[in-house]
Amino acid sequence: MRVVGFTFIKNAVKFDYPIVEAIQSILPLCDEVVVAVGKSEDNTLKLVSSIDPQKVKIIETIWNENLREGGAVLAEETNKAFDSIDESADWCFYIQGDEALHEQYFDVVKNAMLKYKDDEKVEGLLFKYKHFYGSYDYIGDSRNWYRHEVRVVKNDKNIRSFGDAQGFRKNGNKLKVKALDASIHHYGWVKHPQKQALKQQNFNKLWHSDQWVKQNISAVDEFDYSQIDSLKRFEGTHPKVFQERIKNTNWTFSFDPTKRSLSLKERLSRAVEKWTGYRIGEYKNYKLLR
Repeated sequence: MRVVGFTFIKNAVKFDYPIVEAIQSILPLCDEVVVAVGKSEDNTLKLVSSIDPQKVKIIETIWNENLREGGAVLAEETNKAFDSIDESADWCFYIQGDEALHEQYFDVVKNAMLKYKDDEKVEGLLFKYKHFYGSYDYIGDSRNWYRHEVRVVKNDKNIRSFGDAQGFRKNGNKLKVKALDASIHHYGWVKHPQKQALKQQNFNKLWHSDQWVKQNISAVDEFDYSQIDSLKRFEGTHPKVFQERIKNTNWTFSFDPTKRSLSLKERLSRAVEKWTGYRIGEYKNYKLLR
């Protein structure tokens, strides 16, 4: 079985993306990782080149600045990396520049890939998600955070990155997937408040016009993490590849999980989910195979 990882990145240093840790988190499961490195304003190319020259393959790209609606340029960059994977690969492991796989799930993922490698019905593998917010100590637990997404797909070029690159479709249809008891850690909302403010002011330009960003995204020096509806304290451990970054954290954030700001609709939905496991109105960009 041959497994190739793939991802994309641009301006990782400027916006403090943990792209090194993201790639390192899947390297043990991959024979190779393809990284589409967009033309950057910093040393992103040098940073990615330093990870593992034997296993990391870089393709240099230029982002289409005209693809601003719905984050479409992110899907295009994902597809560039995916299309660079040769036909020898059986599975393709996608990881975004602010995500990581905990090493505790290596066996679960590898065993699933072996089990379903030749099963034509299975087009991808579905992961649970933990969304960290403000610091490495809290995770989002409201309906605003998606609970699952596909991160491993068959090496079938009819599969395309969908929307803003959150998930995938095959010939326009949702992928048929098997669910794993494994979680992806998402760290996109864990940065120094200055870096987060800078990211928000620039990242939203991938979805909206400059005028929209100017009117809706405050040009502030530091992002205000306190404006969040609900968090819970994280009780687990982080991937080993993140330990050095966590140790070097240079800001503080605290939150009282008992003081939630939830609407009546949110509270009712949480009650239903707690007792049944079903989330009302949940968006699912996949078809789960039982």
